[in-house]
Amino acid sequence: MSPHAKPLLRALAGETLPVPPVWLMRQAGRYLPEYRATREKAGSFLDLCYTPELAAEVTLQPIRRFGFDAAILFADILLVPQGLGADLSFVQGEGPRLSTVGTMADVAALRPTEAIHETVGPVYETVRILAEALPPEVALIGFAGAPWTVATYMIAGRGTPSQEPARKMMLEQPEAFQALLDRITDATIEYLARQVEAGAEAVKLFDSWAGSLSALDFERVCLEPNRKIAAELKSRFPGLPVIAFPRGAGAWLEGFTAACGADCVAIDQHVPTKWAAERLQPRVCVQGNLDPLLMVAGGEPLKAAARRIRDDLAGGPHVFNLGHGITPDADPENVHVLLDAIRG
Repeated sequence: MSPHAKPLLRALAGETLPVPPVWLMRQAGRYLPEYRATREKAGSFLDLCYTPELAAEVTLQPIRRFGFDAAILFADILLVPQGLGADLSFVQGEGPRLSTVGTMADVAALRPTEAIHETVGPVYETVRILAEALPPEVALIGFAGAPWTVATYMIAGRGTPSQEPARKMMLEQPEAFQALLDRITDATIEYLARQVEAGAEAVKLFDSWAGSLSALDFERVCLEPNRKIAAELKSRFPGLPVIAFPRGAGAWLEGFTAACGADCVAIDQHVPTKWAAERLQPRVCVQGNLDPLLMVAGGEPLKAAARRIRDDLAGGPHVFNLGHGITPDADPENVHVLLDAIRG
C-alpha cells in the first residue's frame, strides 16, 4: 500500500476524509489486560521501554484489538533526559524521579547531544520492528516531549502541579534556563530524526504543560522550540508530517497554529470544536478532542460526544482522538463503542 493511502497520512497532508482516522493517546497502556501482563513480564517500566520486542508488542496490542488507523511508538518523554545524563527511575504509584538541573553548571555537566543515542538506541530498534510488523494501512507515529515540558521534569526532578520550580528558574536564572531549553531542543531533533530514519512516518511533540506558561513566556518557551524542531525535521525529511500538542494553550492556540509549522495541531477537551473548525482547520489538520472521562463512563454520552466532535470537524482535515491520554480505569469495551460511533 502506498504511504499516501494510509488514512492518517492523508489527513495530516490536509485531506478531508468522509470518516476521520482514529487513534488514542496512551492507547497502549494500563487499561488493557494484555499490556499489564507484558509490563509484568518486563519487570519495570524502563525495562519495558528499553526492550524492543516488548515495547513493540505493547504498541501492537491496541492495533490488534481495535484496528486503529495509527500506532504510536511505546516509549516515554523522559528517555531524552536520561540520554542527556539524568538519573531516572519510576516510583510505583508516584511517577518519575530524576536528578535535578538547577544551575548553569548542571546544564554544562549534561552529556553531549550525540551521546543520547547510546542510551535510547533500543527505541530506534522498536521503531524498526514496528515498521515491519504493522498492517499496511496503519501509520506509525514517533514522538518526543516538547522542550518546555521535558525541562519542567528535569528542573523539579518529578512532575509538579503548576511547574513552579521550572518557572522560578526561568525568572531567577534566565541564561541557565535558556541553555537547558536549547540542549533539550537539540537532543529532541536528533532523537526524532533517528526515529524517522528507523521507520516512523509522522512525529508528535507533546507539550503537556504548555498551559502553565504566562502570556509573556509562551512564545519563547513553548512556540519557538516547537517551531525550531518542526523546521529542522522538515528540512531533513521533506514531507514529514508533524503533530504538535500544546495542551492547555487556550487563547494562544491560534497564534501557535499559525507559526509553529506543524501539519496538525492536537487540541485538548477544553477547546470548543466549532471554534477549532473556524480558526484552526483552515490552516492545519486538527486532532482531538474527546474528554478521556467518557472512555470510563461509556454509553450514550460517549456516543453523542464522539459524533458531535466528528460532525463539528467534518468540514476539514481531522484526526479523531482524545483531549489527553486514555486513563487506566477506562473500559476497553468503550473503545469499540467509540469506534462504532465514529465509523458508523
